[in-house]
Amino acid sequence: MEHFHSTKSSLHGIGCKVSQPLEDGRVVNSGAHSIFSRRGFLLLTAGLASCTAAPPLQEVALKSGAVPKVGSGDRSVAPRGPVPRNPDMALRSDFDAGSGSSFSRVLVSGNYIAMTFDDGPHPQHTPRLLEILRKRNIKATFYLVGRSVDLYPQVARNTLAEGHEIGNHSYTHRLLSKLSDREILADLARCRGSIQRATGIIPRTMRPPYGGLNVRQRQLVCQEMGYPSIFWSVDPLDWKRPGAKVVTSRILRDTTKGGIILAHDIHSQTVDAMPATLDGLLRAGFKFVTVSQLIAMKVSAPVPQVAAATASL
Repeated sequence: MEHFHSTKSSLHGIGCKVSQPLEDGRVVNSGAHSIFSRRGFLLLTAGLASCTAAPPLQEVALKSGAVPKVGSGDRSVAPRGPVPRNPDMALRSDFDAGSGSSFSRVLVSGNYIAMTFDDGPHPQHTPRLLEILRKRNIKATFYLVGRSVDLYPQVARNTLAEGHEIGNHSYTHRLLSKLSDREILADLARCRGSIQRATGIIPRTMRPPYGGLNVRQRQLVCQEMGYPSIFWSVDPLDWKRPGAKVVTSRILRDTTKGGIILAHDIHSQTVDAMPATLDGLLRAGFKFVTVSQLIAMKVSAPVPQVAAATASL
């Protein structure tokens, strides 16, 4: 598997600075032309730590008219005792446009992390997740697929009303790195329009489906649309449905300060895992913020201290 270095309203000429290449982005092999068939997609992404191994459930609903049912999954044990709460924090989210064109994590001075959920909104799983987050005073970032927003606009509105951040995850959930520049911008613009119609807001960040966007494309998206591309530092591979307990253990094991955690609220097991996951992270001393808040608190790398040379007598 070959690795590639991952990349408001339209903001032309914003002059976004290109960050250092990230190790989290992936590129698929020459079999990518079969990505839209379920079998070809599953084979292609078996080893890909990316967005999801199957089209978002809303895409199935869009084609069949059926509403996905909530599966029982591997429900995690209900937490005992008082539920820990994220502290109330007055934090800025207006990050500088020159902060970078892409992030998989952010250098911060405190134990701040961002929890992100892709591929929604989902008509049943997302509302259940919102309740879990509300009980813990946690604000997350939801990267929404445009055509799912068109199907479930009220769920998108409820997500925003709860104080969560909404990001652009494209309209069609295609592998953007295989599209022309014009197609990439058109797809993102269409998703932006769906989100704006449903919620009245314009997203400030985007996440490419499957993590598929190369350095030049990231710079293009940043310059033409003002979007930094958001990747991740923690991937529990929840799209493989390993069970709620496994999802929890992977996130707790791999999370460090400044981290961006990837998850998907279209999978029942992922939502099942969240109570134990979020409680474990809170008890470990982490504080949850949105992606924009995390970028806004970015600090420069500390300058190494060099001991002064002792003058010869």
